[in-house]
Amino acid sequence: MPPTACLLFIGAAVLTLLGQPTARQEPTPVTFNKHVLPILQKHCQTCHRPGQIAPMSFMTYAEARPWAKAMKQAVLSRKMPPWFADPQHGRFKNDLSLRSDDIETISQWVDSGAPEGNSDDAPARRSWPEDGWDIPPDVIVNGPAFPVPARTKNNVIEWIYITVPSGFKEDTWVTSMEIRPSQPSVTHHICVYFRPHTPEVMYKFPRSVNQPRDETGNILPAAAGVARRPASITAGSNGIEGCYVPGRASEDYRRYNAGKLIPAGTDIVFQVHYTPNGTAVTDRPRIGFTVAKTPPERRYVTLQIAPPSDANSFAIPPNHPNWESPRAEATFRMDADLIWMSPHMHVRGKDMTYQLVHPGGRTETVLSVPRYDFNWQLGYELAEPVRVAKGTDIVVTAHYDNSMTNKFNPDPNRTVYYGEMVWEEMMHAFFSVVVPKGVHPGTIVGPRSD
Repeated sequence: MPPTACLLFIGAAVLTLLGQPTARQEPTPVTFNKHVLPILQKHCQTCHRPGQIAPMSFMTYAEARPWAKAMKQAVLSRKMPPWFADPQHGRFKNDLSLRSDDIETISQWVDSGAPEGNSDDAPARRSWPEDGWDIPPDVIVNGPAFPVPARTKNNVIEWIYITVPSGFKEDTWVTSMEIRPSQPSVTHHICVYFRPHTPEVMYKFPRSVNQPRDETGNILPAAAGVARRPASITAGSNGIEGCYVPGRASEDYRRYNAGKLIPAGTDIVFQVHYTPNGTAVTDRPRIGFTVAKTPPERRYVTLQIAPPSDANSFAIPPNHPNWESPRAEATFRMDADLIWMSPHMHVRGKDMTYQLVHPGGRTETVLSVPRYDFNWQLGYELAEPVRVAKGTDIVVTAHYDNSMTNKFNPDPNRTVYYGEMVWEEMMHAFFSVVVPKGVHPGTIVGPRSD
């Protein structure tokens, strides 16, 4: 065949092949077992499993399938999983938020009819501790049983303090702590203190202070808060050691080779706050501890700072959409590693920002929560500890929305004072640090002096 004819033949053949219709490749179907279940295991089953706060379990296809459409709406709106830290400021070890491709996967699965898929494609079932724990405990301390009535006047149950023996007969370093209510639906919070035993202590005897209130249940202005120290150390015998709140139950100190010391004969004080929901129940909280075989090298200390809270300094005006509270602030008296932060406000809470002002004047935002949600009072554990030098100030600012645009606001037309009920307000900034084990917790931070 002449060269010219050969080239024409090859060209015709190529054109013929190009013109042939190719087999259409169908997209790989998105199924529960292969694509969705791994996402649920990593991001959702922490809460969506038996014994946890979520009202439904996502452990299996049969459990998750009825909630498929609701699941899609929740992830598209980023309502679930709950996570409120601004990604521009810091990275966090416990960040459960979904990537965009995870959200797309769940959406495609729902849109295609939420198929189950081949069971052989499913990952191994994620193993969770028994009895609803996040961390399998070495020691369990049973808290006081408390009957929560179906209703009370104006739905008020004042904060209650109940003391129980810890059971620790010798000095003990604990390396994690987890607080579990048995009735989370009525539990606003449970916080615990460690106190040396004294002879006058009465075990399992509830104590509370009835606050002066008006006919609607709101605290009277004259009683709205007392002046608070600029910084209160929430460790040792003078402060909170840990809390259960919605979205937060456990603290694990082991990854920092750290622990908290419980001296022999220590009592545990439960601070409990319940909100009736129309059904009478009895809550039986528990604390689970893991115990160090040998003393850890470092001490994990939980601290809390709050601004002045008297009726003059902490009073949110009616219909104010962006009221700024007095700042909560303190100064570090020694070097420390900042590990964890947790904002606390009530239903008018709008945002909270933690900043470090370093000795040279540089300001660093270590946590910004621009969309605070009272229903999920999360703790934010830094991916890497932040080294804080002696002389550094920690300054926390917060804003409140007392306007009618706040859908959780029970009454935008009244002045809101500092108080303990959810329809009143608070501004507490919790944070935790790690220091050498010989450091006394009360010496780590002190009042800030400009």
